[in-house]
Amino acid sequence: MAGEQGDDPNPDRRRRRRSRRRAALRLSRLYSFACGRRPSVADDDAGSRIGGPGFSRVVNAGDAALRLQQQQQGQGQPPSAGQLLAASSSNSISTTKYNLLTFLPKSLFEQFRRVANVYFLVSAGIAYSPLAAYSSASAIAPLIFVIVATMLKEAVEDWRRNQQDTEVNNRSTKVFQGGAFRDAKWKDIRVGDIIKVEKDQFFPADLVLLSSSYEDAICYVETMNLDGETNLKLKQSLEATSTSLPDDESFRGFGAVIRCEDPNAHLYSFVGNIEIQDQQQQHPLSPQQLLLRDSKLRNTEFVYGAVVFTGHDTKVMQNAMKVPSKRSNIERKMDRVIYLLLFSLVLISVVGSIFFGVATRDDLRDGRMKRWYLRPDDTEIYFDPDRSAVAALLHFLTAMQLYSYFIPISLYISIEIVKLLQAHFINQDIHMYHEESDTPAHARTSNLNEELGQVDTILTDKTGTLTCNSMEFIKCSIAGTAYGRGVTEVERAMAKRKGSPLIADMDSGTQYFQPEGKVAVKGFNFRDERVMEGNWVNEPHSDVIEMFLRLLAVCHTCIPEVDEESGKISYEAESPDEAAFVVAAKELGFTFYQRTQTNVFLHELDPVSGKQVDRSYQILNVLEFNSARKRMSVIVKNEEGKIFLFSKGADSVMFERLSGSQSAYREVTQQHINEYADAGLRTLVLAYRELEEDEYAYFDRKFTAAKNSISTDRDEKIEEAADLLERDLILLGATAVEDKLQKGVPECVDKLAQAGIKIWVLTGDKMETAINIGYACSLLRQGMKQIIITLETADIIALEKGGDKAAITKASKDSVVQQINEGKKLANASAGESFALIIDGKSLTYALEDDTKGTFLELAIGCGSVICCRSSPKQKALVTRLVKTGTGKVTLAIGDGANDVGMIQEADIGVGISGAEGMQAVMASDVSIAQFRFLERLLLVHGHWCYSRISAMICYFFYKNITFGVTLFLYEAYTSFSGQPFYNDWAMASYNVLFTSLSVIAMGVFNQDVSARFCLKFPMLYQEGPQNLLFRWRRIIGWMVYGVASAVIIFFLTTASLQHQAFRRGGQVVDQATLGATAYTSVVWAVNLQMALTVNYFTLVQHACIWAGVALWYVFLAAYGAITPYFSTTYYMVFAGALAGAPSYWVVTLLVSIAALVPYFTYSVAKSWFFPDYHNQIQWLSHRERTHPDPESSADVEFSHALRQFSVRSTGVGVSARRDAAVLLRLNSTQVHHADSPQQPEVSS
Repeated sequence: MAGEQGDDPNPDRRRRRRSRRRAALRLSRLYSFACGRRPSVADDDAGSRIGGPGFSRVVNAGDAALRLQQQQQGQGQPPSAGQLLAASSSNSISTTKYNLLTFLPKSLFEQFRRVANVYFLVSAGIAYSPLAAYSSASAIAPLIFVIVATMLKEAVEDWRRNQQDTEVNNRSTKVFQGGAFRDAKWKDIRVGDIIKVEKDQFFPADLVLLSSSYEDAICYVETMNLDGETNLKLKQSLEATSTSLPDDESFRGFGAVIRCEDPNAHLYSFVGNIEIQDQQQQHPLSPQQLLLRDSKLRNTEFVYGAVVFTGHDTKVMQNAMKVPSKRSNIERKMDRVIYLLLFSLVLISVVGSIFFGVATRDDLRDGRMKRWYLRPDDTEIYFDPDRSAVAALLHFLTAMQLYSYFIPISLYISIEIVKLLQAHFINQDIHMYHEESDTPAHARTSNLNEELGQVDTILTDKTGTLTCNSMEFIKCSIAGTAYGRGVTEVERAMAKRKGSPLIADMDSGTQYFQPEGKVAVKGFNFRDERVMEGNWVNEPHSDVIEMFLRLLAVCHTCIPEVDEESGKISYEAESPDEAAFVVAAKELGFTFYQRTQTNVFLHELDPVSGKQVDRSYQILNVLEFNSARKRMSVIVKNEEGKIFLFSKGADSVMFERLSGSQSAYREVTQQHINEYADAGLRTLVLAYRELEEDEYAYFDRKFTAAKNSISTDRDEKIEEAADLLERDLILLGATAVEDKLQKGVPECVDKLAQAGIKIWVLTGDKMETAINIGYACSLLRQGMKQIIITLETADIIALEKGGDKAAITKASKDSVVQQINEGKKLANASAGESFALIIDGKSLTYALEDDTKGTFLELAIGCGSVICCRSSPKQKALVTRLVKTGTGKVTLAIGDGANDVGMIQEADIGVGISGAEGMQAVMASDVSIAQFRFLERLLLVHGHWCYSRISAMICYFFYKNITFGVTLFLYEAYTSFSGQPFYNDWAMASYNVLFTSLSVIAMGVFNQDVSARFCLKFPMLYQEGPQNLLFRWRRIIGWMVYGVASAVIIFFLTTASLQHQAFRRGGQVVDQATLGATAYTSVVWAVNLQMALTVNYFTLVQHACIWAGVALWYVFLAAYGAITPYFSTTYYMVFAGALAGAPSYWVVTLLVSIAALVPYFTYSVAKSWFFPDYHNQIQWLSHRERTHPDPESSADVEFSHALRQFSVRSTGVGVSARRDAAVLLRLNSTQVHHADSPQQPEVSS
């Protein structure tokens, strides 16, 4: 035996250590029924698969096992494939997009996914040939600048991800090396290592639990990062390992071989066995012995474990998805616009080349030259009349380069700059800064800014995202009397909508009700002078209140921890609501302060003496809570020898178990429960009964026999025994705890719903918990019919016990399909009603199959709310993918834990909550925020701004480049397509860089079509994004047509104005350089003045950028023209010698520029007056508000109210829907029936 080999040579020390372990608190009676159960037939069947396909991993754990492996190799036995794979697995993880080897090829691939960059690469190649229309340097420089700048931005963003990965990989843990546990980094852990994890540490890899600090080898694990649940899970090692491995020294000489399943993404399953050195027996392993990476050890001093999966083989990383290369819809559509422009460019190049070929063929007739300046009699192939077809083909290549200014090369880099600056302003927004945690918003990637303004569906985690991971005892009903004056987040949000000043203005119930000088208690937000400070003894039913508080203090599985210095008591609980109940009992006079193996001890307030007295209760049995029972009970014996059954559970199961004669206030309690549920509270009914000795003895025999059973109907026998006692209960009352939402969640959900955004909740929590949170944040409400799809039915459970997997799969699939179809029929038959779809994880597995997911999506889209419960991380990602691909709309996923990484990466936009439980979600996200409520401003304000800015910016880019490019084409046509540029080459290269870039960047960063206040006041404005109203083809083509019209106006008016006019004092007319410079000046003025008309919100920066672009042109013209003609070529002294002194130059540029703006100005005025967009109406209202600041005197109050009413759309979810439903309920009170209560049974199941 390994334990015997490692025995301590000092027997006294050995005995002392054993004594300490026996003194540890034994918690066997507090385990759930499944914990520590004996292997069943199903386990044996699973174990038979070891060594087969999918179950090939072999792990040699400990030094002795490695020696055995060496012996096998010495005997010529090669290691198995499973052994080789396990030995080579690293525990290092990476969430980056690139590494040193892949950065250059992958980032270049990313850049040349953009069709414009491919075109400019080809164009740059032509620039190095004799076909070039202008110099090669001016052609290649912009492309290099754009590519390098974008790659640098990608490198910086990925380097930040790498830094976060490095921090995780360098965390420290203890590994057994050289006969002792030594500190080692996470990244250095290998499969087979023995790890020691201490309290409140994360598990660095997937471990098989060998033993723990408790004598019976249990440990408490928090799986918040895996499934989102904050309640603690119990794990227990095998007796074969725990008895022989009590401490560090016992691992000397220990060795074991673990054979198990291969790496997979199933969090809740594990199949394997362990063979300990010197033992000839294999012991089966189950999920009860598996400790998963990124879960945390709680309430246990230490555990020992053997590493079976590392790094990307761990289950949490198997559930993660590769970091995708995300591109926004606008960017993808922009590529299609570029294709259109490329097609147009090719078309005009072909047309020009045909005309050029015809003209070249006719250039030399009978020795006479039409275009003598091209010297067709003495030319190379380019102008040879005898080879006009070849000349036309070569001209096509020249034209493709010459017209390259149709394609805005600076568009991409300008958008990159704008997005970086937009992200900076998102990061700096003080309204999204969380002061308590000192956490600002952080746009971790700037590629998707505009997508924030186009979100159609939000898929959100629950725990840590919608909630604060805390429960607060806030109200209760005892003996038919309601106690507690606390106000919930839902009540506060409803009051704010109704305009109630008393409730709506409170920031938090705790602050409002906290007496001065009283320290706030976590989990307790109850205030009522009738029961506080011991005043409950004066209440009419003080005996019922006493029993109610005693039940709260006794009926639980909490463990008290007393601070030795301060004497304060804190509680470790399996669920946060249990802790809230115990805290409430303590605050009201019943303090639970100690637990032993068989007893709980209380300080009770004696109603007779009014003093605290010590009492103990012997715990006879604990009947655990589970999703089928929906209740928990404890059987206790008090100091007088009386036996009581204390029970608490959901009203749907508790009311049917009440005694008909001794529950007088049942109806009143039910009414209170309904009111609590409407306020978003989680309710439990409390009841008890006194047991006779013989009655309990009979139960104990049956219960013990059922627990020791190893048959397949073990759980039924336990439930049957429990059902003997949980009858004829006496009602005490009900509790109401608030699953504490993050501040502002109901209001945020309401505002997002009004903006037309759908919200889905994907959670690993139980269905009951998820439904309660749905009510709390107003995604669910009374009167909303629930379509529940679940496989927790009697038929399926019976099949599962039979073990026929094929039959189980077929029946489960058929059941899910049937429920989906029934749900669709119900939804279609009840038009106008609001439905909520609730589905569990098992059902979701079949609903996401290829032949079912389409129907499931149709049903889900038709419902007002969708809640997916017990969802694995992989399922979350698959649901996100289904919504994204099935609807074709922009999806946003938001979460805070490692279990949310998959859906965050799969969604179009991933938002991570900077919570207290790790940074995995933030590391994988595109944007991180501290609280869910900041999503409102992130989307409705920044999202809308970014979308409108980027849309306007791109349309403007196409306009200004088409305006510039068409003037080149018109000059080509004017000169019979000779291939000569209208403008100087460096002037053309500077057009997008110097003269028109600053103003468009300023607009992309600073412009506001509507102020932040109006964005929030009129949430329907957001629908311009999901409907893509600002970047639809009609708008894009309109700007292009406007660009063509502007170019025609500028070219023909300029040439007509200067064609026959004497330009110099000597009577000379303009030359090509002068005409080109004049037209260029008109283009610069026109596009910058157009920017001034387009901008809605002027700042000093925008003014400076617009007029700086014009000023830079004149500076360039003067400075560039002053350089030697070798560099300035045709522009040598063109400004100083020709343009500046000619009055006609200044008059023509002024009038032509204004004329070019007339079409836009006319269209804009007509549209704003007769066909205004939604944002046009809000802009007009904003303008009227500034001119009439006093609302009493404003003539537009009625218009504002009408616009507001239109904006506040009727939704099926949110506080507004809850309020509207309450009003309708009062109006139709005679039609109300109990089937619409929040605890109603499923409509379709």
